[in-house]
Amino acid sequence: MPIKIPNDLPAARVLNSENIFVMKETRANTQAIRPLHILLLNLMPKKIETETQLCRLLGNTPLQIELELIMTQSHKSTHTPEDHMLSFYKTFDEVKDRNFDGLIITGAPVEQMPFEQVDYWEELCEIMEWSTTHVYSTFHLCWGAFAGLYYHYGIPKHDLPAKLFGVYPHTVDKKNSMLFRGFDDIFNVPQSRHTTIWREEVEAVPELKILSSSKEAGVFAIATKHGRQIFITGHTEYDADTLYNEYKRDLDAGLPIEKPVNYFPNDRVTKRPPNTWRSCANLLYSNWINYFVYQETPYDLAEIDTIAEKKNKKCKASFFSKLVFAVAIH
Repeated sequence: MPIKIPNDLPAARVLNSENIFVMKETRANTQAIRPLHILLLNLMPKKIETETQLCRLLGNTPLQIELELIMTQSHKSTHTPEDHMLSFYKTFDEVKDRNFDGLIITGAPVEQMPFEQVDYWEELCEIMEWSTTHVYSTFHLCWGAFAGLYYHYGIPKHDLPAKLFGVYPHTVDKKNSMLFRGFDDIFNVPQSRHTTIWREEVEAVPELKILSSSKEAGVFAIATKHGRQIFITGHTEYDADTLYNEYKRDLDAGLPIEKPVNYFPNDRVTKRPPNTWRSCANLLYSNWINYFVYQETPYDLAEIDTIAEKKNKKCKASFFSKLVFAVAIH
């Protein structure tokens, strides 16, 4: 089945050339199908590039997906043409009264700043809080994952001594995780970040489970029990040349940067790097859409509020029971 995107979105031309099934709004509106409504909060500077990467992965699922794009009002993009933003992006105010099957919050090039100093932090917090009652499953990526873990669970990010930059082998920690169903025992993931989270701080939060990690790159995937919140620290959506473009950008800017590890053939920059993570990227998003969105979300999206309220009551009741038991035994 196709991914439904706005008419004339630049990603459509690229996806069509790759045989990704894309359906324009005008055609999709004639079909009597309840598509999955996915919202994308795109915080990356090169928004068209990120749109294309994520549309490619979402369009590879067997379900019809209707994608909508939103931007922050408190920050104006300087790397994407204004007419593109006005044509294809909505503000949070325009969608906040609606419910969605899924939400993707991307990374952003602000990871070395304290969260509270990011100019759109308050708006992002409002969106993340809204997602707990208006979205069935939220998929946080890279800095978006760090932001979500900090806002929802108080888990801080920590500076790395040097940039984690390259393609790293990862493994599945929780073998029965549906998010990693069908994955190889070892799979590659691109990483590009200056900060990390500590495993022990994640493990100290009962609501969170670590699903996948890497000896070199640390924790990769974290989820709540029912997958209502998923946190991914890497960039499976990256194109084969994305790390190269970041490397060249930093070199041209005179920034201290080492070659991305496990990336260039024979570690030679003149050699074109292969994409060794494409299959895991497609499977990751397919599993999220299938097992945590399509099979779990209510047909009537208005029921998301009710589901969230019931689960909150259940969690509070469980906590109260444990508290009573703890008092009793003492």
